[in-house]
Amino acid sequence: MEERTVPTGVAIRDAREQLFDAAERVLLQHGPSGLTSRAVTTEAGVAKGVLHRHFADFDAFLVEFVLDRMARIDTQAAALQEAVGTGTVVDNLTGILTELFGAVTLAIIRLVLARDELLTRLRQARPARMPILSDATAMITSYLVTERELGRIAVDADIETLAPMLVGTGHLLFADQEGAPPGTGVHKVVTTVIGDVEHEGPERRLGAIPPSTGAVLSAGT
Repeated sequence: MEERTVPTGVAIRDAREQLFDAAERVLLQHGPSGLTSRAVTTEAGVAKGVLHRHFADFDAFLVEFVLDRMARIDTQAAALQEAVGTGTVVDNLTGILTELFGAVTLAIIRLVLARDELLTRLRQARPARMPILSDATAMITSYLVTERELGRIAVDADIETLAPMLVGTGHLLFADQEGAPPGTGVHKVVTTVIGDVEHEGPERRLGAIPPSTGAVLSAGT
């Protein structure tokens, strides 16, 4: 297929986005084993040389692809922080876990686990025991700490234990559904994990900053 020519300065960004979107579609349709350089360029509708022009090798491409998709967690983390002090902690966590463990995230986790070289390079680029899951744990830890400062989580809550429990259990719950949403299961898991440490009602310390009036994360059930 003839390669499309694009202006200098826009070419790299456009090519990256085009290839990343194609990689996502291939990954969702064919799984980690079907994600090859030829499959990506064919899906993107470009010559094979386009990928190798912008990336040293296919593993380098995959690292940048995963990091690009992981950046979405930063956006989700910002939204979760906006929800601090609004709604209920259980509903906010249910919403973020449901959003986090969508089909793309689950597919990328499987991809990382299937390719040792990719995992090694990701850890070099962004140190973490397990990319995505570690980032998600950090996001929820930060959220719970802030809610604790507002008095909506018990002061003696073991957040360093609760956060990985929520992420790990949420991941297993969604992964076991083979793409189907687990329904009310997420809400039940969150309630079970933090039910004993969540304070009912807006119990806030004297002088605490009023809660944000931003949008509350959907419960996603």
